[in-house]
Amino acid sequence: MSDTIATLPVVVENDGTPLTDLIDRRRAELRTTLVEHGGLLFRGFDVGGVDGFDRVVRALAGEPLTYTERSSPRHAIKGKVYTSTDYPQDEEIFLHNENSYQARWPLTLFFYCITPPDTLGATPLADVRRVYQNIDPAVREEFVRRRWMLVRNFHADFGTQWQHVFNTDDRAEVEAYAAANRIELEWLGADGLRTRAVRDVVHHRPGSDIPRWFNHATFFHVTSLAKDLQEGLLELFGAEGLPANTYYGDGAEIPTDVMDHLREAYRAASVRFDYQRDDVLVVDNMTAAHGREPFTGPRKIAVAMAEPHTPGEK
Repeated sequence: MSDTIATLPVVVENDGTPLTDLIDRRRAELRTTLVEHGGLLFRGFDVGGVDGFDRVVRALAGEPLTYTERSSPRHAIKGKVYTSTDYPQDEEIFLHNENSYQARWPLTLFFYCITPPDTLGATPLADVRRVYQNIDPAVREEFVRRRWMLVRNFHADFGTQWQHVFNTDDRAEVEAYAAANRIELEWLGADGLRTRAVRDVVHHRPGSDIPRWFNHATFFHVTSLAKDLQEGLLELFGAEGLPANTYYGDGAEIPTDVMDHLREAYRAASVRFDYQRDDVLVVDNMTAAHGREPFTGPRKIAVAMAEPHTPGEK
């Protein structure tokens, strides 16, 4: 496993071939490498802007996906190419696997560096096979037994609205989506909503028998926020009304020392690189978690997702 970590991501440099032609010629090899290592970094290519990035996504992974059941602020740049998360640049975004709190998720993620930051601003990666190994077996086993729960509260006058998250203002459509995706709904007041979803913490990628620590239990836990933000949100909403928080699957609180241990397990597996203009980072979502460092400067990263997967499918 150590060799895998050392080569995350695997760098593929310009050999004089247009990037989509290179992908067409080496697609099977590149996809095998992506799954084995967790990430590819295409560097030194003239990508051709957002339109060219869209062509790269389609060449390697097919039709890009619409961003649904949103958990972070972002907006479409063009078609199904989106901005990276629109969080303040001085905030860290902790390591996570895209949409692991949902009933289905993309297998492949793409990040395109339109404008690199002046300092930091990397997309750190962590092999979730290694994260699994780093976690105390007793902690793992308790989570496997009890699973984990995400509770989200959508407030009419604060944060992301449920209408934006579910791409509709029709409550019946939200209820139908929730029923199909194993989400419990509770309408609150005139325009508030609370959702609960219980998910597994460990998954296996199709074709692999290696366990992966694949969940948002750490990312969404209130203690993963900056201390002043934790305190402010708790003062505003109380523990039950937080915009997001995680629990064991039976609803019990996860002890702080367990959360500290999980965060350290991710950080111990984390690697980073500095973006260059026109970099295209491809991440196997079930092999590598990703995050975002704080940064200075104009950093502009476009993202896309592809290859939807539902657990249990081969």
